[in-house]
Amino acid sequence: MEKHLNHQHVVAAAIFNKQGEVLLALRAMYRHQGGLWEFPGGKIEADEDVRTALARELHEELGITVTRARPLIRIPHRYPAKAVLLDVWRVDDFEGEAHGREDQRLEWVAVNRLRDKDYPAANLPVITALELPSLYLISEEPADPAAFLSTLEAWLKNGAKLIQLRAKTLDEDAYAALAVNALTLCKNYNAELLLNAPVQIVMELDAPGIHMSSAQLLGFETRPVGKEKRVAASCHTAAELAHALAIGVDFVVVSPVLPTTSHPGAATLGWAGLRTLTEHATVPVYALGGMRPEHLDPAYQHGAQGIAVRGVWSSVKPAEFMTHFQSRYS
Repeated sequence: MEKHLNHQHVVAAAIFNKQGEVLLALRAMYRHQGGLWEFPGGKIEADEDVRTALARELHEELGITVTRARPLIRIPHRYPAKAVLLDVWRVDDFEGEAHGREDQRLEWVAVNRLRDKDYPAANLPVITALELPSLYLISEEPADPAAFLSTLEAWLKNGAKLIQLRAKTLDEDAYAALAVNALTLCKNYNAELLLNAPVQIVMELDAPGIHMSSAQLLGFETRPVGKEKRVAASCHTAAELAHALAIGVDFVVVSPVLPTTSHPGAATLGWAGLRTLTEHATVPVYALGGMRPEHLDPAYQHGAQGIAVRGVWSSVKPAEFMTHFQSRYS
């Protein structure tokens, strides 16, 4: 990757145990960024591919053998002393019992407690990636609020955890009324609802976060809400992505990746275009446009957090869709 030629390529692992906890290691005080917590890993040798380096490093450091892993996120970061490309993989299965073979302190931590620790700056987007699911569900326009909320609950019952309330046909009062009920439902199912709405509505309703259209995004020169809320944005170009990163969004949705029925004949990014944008991103990226459950693995392989879907809200059965989705490698 020419863009990262001057970066030291490092592989790191977010290792999960059966309890859903993630393994952290404490960096020795004599090392760069010593005394901070990190995801285990190390330098990739000149003759190694990333997967081989991952297996070697985790065996050398922890005494485990990786049996199931997939890409999570790649983060280029420049410290005052050096630049690194942190190539992070999610490890869901391994053999052996993890222990500090280099006398490093280890700790298993629940995902919702990861932010309690102190890390090198390059590691912080990894935590966001671990907090976010592989599916970002985008609502359809609500013709009937009661039916809309019934459909929302069906998605929630079947495991949807990150949802965008997109309702461009509603005025602000109608949108807010619908959002109040949708927020309550999502809270009951421990799911996160982002409002595709003006900041004022997000703040008045104390929603978990905001999703900005590309036009809305470009209207802000700084992050529109504080760190206590999630900020997402839609991006279609490298310039929009750069602006999103500059104002400090938490994740982006990139589109259109593949052809869609709603915009037949429109230009698409393709998988190569998605990879180009994810290589420039320092936050998780969802692929949108023509996405189906079977596209989850290609999305991972091209640098994405997962897939975002529109057009399935009421056109498919949530139980069938989520069963198909969860059967994919996640």
